[in-house]
Amino acid sequence: MNKAQLVEAIADKVGGRQQAADAVDAVLDAIVRAVVSGDRVSVTGFGSFEKVDRPARYARNPQTGERVRVKKTSVPRFRAGQGFKDLVAGSKKLPRGGEVAVKKAPKGSLTGGAAATVKKAAAKKATTAKKATAKKATAKKVTAKKTTAKKTTATAKTATAKKTTATAKKAAAKKAAPAKTAAKKATAKKTAPAKKATAKKAPAKKSTARKTTAKKTTTARKK
Repeated sequence: MNKAQLVEAIADKVGGRQQAADAVDAVLDAIVRAVVSGDRVSVTGFGSFEKVDRPARYARNPQTGERVRVKKTSVPRFRAGQGFKDLVAGSKKLPRGGEVAVKKAPKGSLTGGAAATVKKAAAKKATTAKKATAKKATAKKVTAKKTTAKKTTATAKTATAKKTTATAKKAAAKKAAPAKTAAKKATAKKTAPAKKATAKKAPAKKSTARKTTAKKTTTARKK
């Protein structure tokens, strides 16, 4: 049975050939789109359609027997439901009188399914929004921590530099102090002998004056 025959088979049940063709196209399109996007299409009593990923592998060419590398790919898979399997195996008989072989969906389930789908979509959007907000908040916290760490590091470096500068100045002052005191002591030693020599020379002048006075008196007496 091809697609045209399938349309003819259901034309009487849906109200015409055009309606049947549109219905078949819509069903097949929905299944293909869902499977391509990675969703699983499951029909109770009939089976399920899903996307399967095949990893890269080696295979053999049936004509030459040569080993060939096969790339990673994705393929569609159909798994028949238990009711479908039982009908094909013959453990169950097909219903007569134009009844549907596949179990019908219970009343209200389709509406509930649509509402559930809408709710799931809304829940996914809300979850995505929450995750995005949480990521932004985490990024802001990380940025704030980094800036705080940078500021504290810069402050610590500045304080350390100031401390090392002050320590170096104190050490230089301590080293210079002994040199200054030594220079002062050397200067004092030099000036002290000079003062003593000056003091010794002063009495010599006095003795000379006494000698000249004595000579004058002696000369006066002789006359």
